[in-house]
Amino acid sequence: MGISMAVGARPLVPSRLARRALSHNGSGRRPTTVIGGYIALTKPRIVELLLVTTVPTMVLAQKGWPATWLVVLTLVGGSLAAGGANALNMVIDRDIDKLMERTQGRPLVTGLIAPRNAVIFAWILEIVAFAILWVSANLLSALLTFSATMFYVVIYSVWLKRTSRQNIVIGGAAGAVPVLVGWSAVTNQVSWAAFLLFLLIFLWTPPHFWALAIRHSDDYKAAQVPMLPTVVPMKQTLWAMLRYTVALVVASLILLPVADLGVIYGVSAAVLGAFFLLGIGYLWRTPTEAVSMRVFSYSISYISLLFGAITVDVLVKYGVS
Repeated sequence: MGISMAVGARPLVPSRLARRALSHNGSGRRPTTVIGGYIALTKPRIVELLLVTTVPTMVLAQKGWPATWLVVLTLVGGSLAAGGANALNMVIDRDIDKLMERTQGRPLVTGLIAPRNAVIFAWILEIVAFAILWVSANLLSALLTFSATMFYVVIYSVWLKRTSRQNIVIGGAAGAVPVLVGWSAVTNQVSWAAFLLFLLIFLWTPPHFWALAIRHSDDYKAAQVPMLPTVVPMKQTLWAMLRYTVALVVASLILLPVADLGVIYGVSAAVLGAFFLLGIGYLWRTPTEAVSMRVFSYSISYISLLFGAITVDVLVKYGVS
């Protein structure tokens, strides 16, 4: 079954999920003020999702609640760096954003923000983020954050996004770096547990994003961006989503002994993973836009609850202080 057969009927997508998907990609409501335009450049919903994984990672690294000032400053630095990277991404993508319905309201497309001003804004955010992380945490955290920005901007945005069907697989590594930053902010090093957390985000990104890409396949086709659901049959996309989801669930269970986590996390990882696999199975049987958006929505809940379970497990075991 090709993708055109799977999504051609365009079943009604619940408006709540549609709005969530749009806002997740930084293209929800069209900004009407310059300040709103600069905020939109940072894609705040994506930043929010990245930070959901950072705090639990810091709690796990500390084996308890880290110093609150360190948590706050790490989040501020990480938010600014991610916002700067997203702004640079919008500068690079402004030519294709005007071809895609869901991104036509972005501030560089509408002319609300000039590209030169967006670049200056982005680099100010990056410089401030680097300084905050270096001073409040350590040089390793600052360098990891900067490397993630460069990887996202150069490897993904400039190169892979427009040339490879594996764009989101390889490029998604940038979105997994915040857990390394959170870990190194606490310990000034990166352990095997930190790399396993990185792997979780890396494996989660393809099924998460491909579920959204099924919904917006026409946009990607119009912009000639080779997202997997637009260049291969639907069944091939679903097989890929299933493989990554199985690997994700296995990795989440391996984290249990590696990070010395307990029953709370173990049960949560198993149950959440089972529901994720059931969602992929349901999409396999009913390959429609509506179901793909439900899988996309659940994937956000999955990663948020999984990392939330890490926090609860650690704090129950070791206490807050």
